[in-house]
Amino acid sequence: MKERIVRFVAGTLILISVLLAYFVAIQWLFLTAFVGLNLLQSSLTRFCPLEKLIDLFTRK
Repeated sequence: MKERIVRFVAGTLILISVLLAYFVAIQWLFLTAFVGLNLLQSSLTRFCPLEKLIDLFTRK
């Protein structure tokens, strides 16, 4: 379930930042780059900050 949430959030952030870059300011592409770098880093190190946040907020 966590993987689906991470993919959904990453995809949503990328699409939003591309739309903001097109309609507002090109600097929003830095958000796209950040998300892409975070995905690359998490695939290499198996550490994902978003998964840690999900664990933190879904603890019972």
